Amino acid sequence: MFHSITRRQCLKTLALGAALGPRFSSHAEEAKPNIVFILVDDLGWMDTGCYGSQYFETPHIDRLAAQGMRFTDAYAACAVCSPTRASILTGRYPARIGITDWIRAGFQGGAGSTAAEYPTAYVGTPKEAVLCPPNPFWLKHEERTIAELLKEQGYTTCHIGKWHLGSEQWYPETQGFDYNIGGCDYGQPPSYFDPYKNNRLANIPTLPPRKEGEYLTDRLGDEAVAFIDAHADKPFFLYMANYAVHTPLQGKPDLVEKYTKKEKTQQSHPIYAAMVQSVDECVGKIMRVLEEKGIADNTLILFTGDNGGLSDGNPAPTNNQPLREGKGYPYEGGIREPLIVRWPRRIKAGTLCDTPVTSVDFLPTLCEAAGAALPADRAIDGLSLMPLLRKEGEWTREAIFWHFPHYRYCTDPYSIIRQGQWKLIKRYGQGTMELYNLKEDLSETTDLATEKPDIVNTLNERLQAWLQETGAKVPIPNPEYDPLAK
Repeated sequence: MFHSITRRQCLKTLALGAALGPRFSSHAEEAKPNIVFILVDDLGWMDTGCYGSQYFETPHIDRLAAQGMRFTDAYAACAVCSPTRASILTGRYPARIGITDWIRAGFQGGAGSTAAEYPTAYVGTPKEAVLCPPNPFWLKHEERTIAELLKEQGYTTCHIGKWHLGSEQWYPETQGFDYNIGGCDYGQPPSYFDPYKNNRLANIPTLPPRKEGEYLTDRLGDEAVAFIDAHADKPFFLYMANYAVHTPLQGKPDLVEKYTKKEKTQQSHPIYAAMVQSVDECVGKIMRVLEEKGIADNTLILFTGDNGGLSDGNPAPTNNQPLREGKGYPYEGGIREPLIVRWPRRIKAGTLCDTPVTSVDFLPTLCEAAGAALPADRAIDGLSLMPLLRKEGEWTREAIFWHFPHYRYCTDPYSIIRQGQWKLIKRYGQGTMELYNLKEDLSETTDLATEKPDIVNTLNERLQAWLQETGAKVPIPNPEYDPLAK
């Protein structure tokens, strides 16, 4: 099954030393850990049982949390997908990379393989107070990805699922992955049912149909199992980037029926619930094959999402309460994510961490786990999570930043800084600031900007310095702005 759907032959990898002993240490002679990175598209902070959902059923994800560390204050680098995915792969903030919005696929007007340069002209309409920087159409090959860095350490690298970082010229196999199964420029599948087509798109170009009616999340889980089974004897990096739980909202009929009959809570969408359960079953497949191959103890599993749960729609797919709003918005519901890390030889089971972390931290973490050096020729914004995972060593970060200079989701272009308990949202179109104390007001109900101007000024100065240091493109006044325009 596995060999029939790859786009290129696997590169030869380095043979490694003896298997790990019963106790992990940092000695170089020990085998490198396998790495499984599970990314779920549009997964909300409250969408799993271990984070509090009483409606969605996620026993495998809950078991993963019970066997590892669960983070309460983990963040996506952006409230939409492509920027976060770029930050995961590079360890760099979206503002520094330049990808600050989701990337248009070719059929949506995005650039094809013939495009030569990033767009540079600012965009806007008379009804918008500021002009916004254009968003690129791809992740540059000049960026150094986790896959490229791990390949240098002898890892076989595999991408499965959603890519959304450029058209064919920039597909995963051009960014360090030996295998690409299902990754293309699509931000969502045409359909969740084989042959994965709709009225506009014929298929997923990198995932040949296998069995009519087969559910996409099940298929991708099978491909993950096949990859692990074929490469269990040497270190591998599996980037399992689920298309689910992104729209179109389509679930397996038996699961939809199950949740239709189930008592509703603050979450009540049976189709979305079925999609969440299918993701959980995919996680279960991966955990099961790791155990069957005897490599579970030497496999680092990281589970997270790319932005907050989608809270728009009637009915909305999910409810992120107590967090405010959802995908696209600058509030916690748009950027706070589940994060679970399991690595039995390094992480004590059942532990909890409330330190704020973000998706730029994943590359340094995985590089440290694999013994790979960080690129020395560029700024890496992330910090390795190892001091937090081991509960030893120093953690030095003071602030986390976001930059979304676009009009979208009924919101102004914005930048954000979180430092300690304080969170500042800077809006460019309205020229306003919002200040929240997340320790006392997780739901962001009370704007303290007027009451605490000194904190606003301090955080804004820090944010401005960061924007300048990263070379962030910020909105500019629109000379054709007409507040009466429609």
